[in-house]
Amino acid sequence: MADSRPAGAPTVLRVVLGKRLHDLREKAGLSYEEAGRALDVTHATVRRMEKAEVGLKIPYVEKLLRVYGVTDPAETDAFLALVREANKPGWWHRFRDVLPDWFSAFVSLEQEANLIRAYEPHYVPGLLQTEDYARAVLRAGMPHAREADVERAVAVRRERQALLTRDRPPLLWVVMDETVLRRPIGGPDVMRAQIDRLIEAAELPQVRLQFMPFAAGPHPAMYGPFHIFRFPLQELPDIAYAENLVGASYFDQRDDVSSFLEALDRMCAQAAPAHTTKAILGGIRKEI
Repeated sequence: MADSRPAGAPTVLRVVLGKRLHDLREKAGLSYEEAGRALDVTHATVRRMEKAEVGLKIPYVEKLLRVYGVTDPAETDAFLALVREANKPGWWHRFRDVLPDWFSAFVSLEQEANLIRAYEPHYVPGLLQTEDYARAVLRAGMPHAREADVERAVAVRRERQALLTRDRPPLLWVVMDETVLRRPIGGPDVMRAQIDRLIEAAELPQVRLQFMPFAAGPHPAMYGPFHIFRFPLQELPDIAYAENLVGASYFDQRDDVSSFLEALDRMCAQAAPAHTTKAILGGIRKEI
């Protein structure tokens, strides 16, 4: 089922711990109502904890672990340590003045994924943008924003990009439409610098770039951009993300995500092979 993330978007770790609490409750054979009575709260509170819709309170979690039959002190201490970690705000929290909650969830997923796949028909994805290109894109998308807010949003992109150079970075595999390279954003100098950045990125072992040429004709994802995240954590399924003008939807049901994966797999087969990307970029740079 698709849903827009509520205010106070959870960190990925909080989602994982919620799923673990769900599994422990079911293993203990307890209902939401029974777990709620143990805490002297409503069953809805227990459900929201498991769905990561609220923060995890240490006393609640500690008592639930006892009720669910977790008797090993070391196991309890380890779980509670993860709860404390999950309740810490991510680095993006300090940008909450310019970062909507629905996109905070995206950044959290991005930071924890070991594979990020995407289709982008309009512009270079944020992880690969130069600052000047990002500034031009943000000004177009935030026409009424103060200059200071635009600069704060550029800083968010800069912070996000650090994940590509960290130890054990995720694999980033992006299919971009030829439109991305043909649409002038920020002027010729900005576009040339942006193409240079893409050429550099294409040389990184953790980045795979493909372009969908106009000549390829129609393809399965002409309806709009999307991302797919895959995680090393077994509790987390693949998650697909689709954005619109006023928010975003996240999909974690197998059938929904499979539709996105199938479309992207077909597009990767239809797009120009990754080994031709640098030549494509170099040719277009000469035309600017």
